[in-house]
Amino acid sequence: MASDIGFAPRLIVADPVRASAFYRDVLGAEEVFRAPPGDDGRPTMIDHRIGDSSFRLSPAVSAWGWLSPGDLGGSAVLLEIEVDDPDAIGERMLARGAETVVPIENRPYGKRSGRIRDPFGHLWIITGELR
Repeated sequence: MASDIGFAPRLIVADPVRASAFYRDVLGAEEVFRAPPGDDGRPTMIDHRIGDSSFRLSPAVSAWGWLSPGDLGGSAVLLEIEVDDPDAIGERMLARGAETVVPIENRPYGKRSGRIRDPFGHLWIITGELR
């Protein structure tokens, strides 16, 4: 049954176009679809792919209950991405406006990882092999 199910998280952000550029630059995400703009001029959804995974971006619309981390006072979800070089990804994110929550370091559980808050308020665990 599970093989028939698709799963794609949708990140709610104030500016999906800016967020899309950020994720393409720092994660190498490929934009695979952009829905037409809504009444406010923002695309209602931008679909991305990274490897075999996908995620979507949509604008915050309070009338629909679509709230960004800034609207909520923080992110309720941790997004985890495993990469070849967590330090390089972390540095790219920081150079483009993200902030360190937990430094990327070798951890006692056998991974090199840390936590970054992106400029849109979403929390990312960046993880990879020990160095």
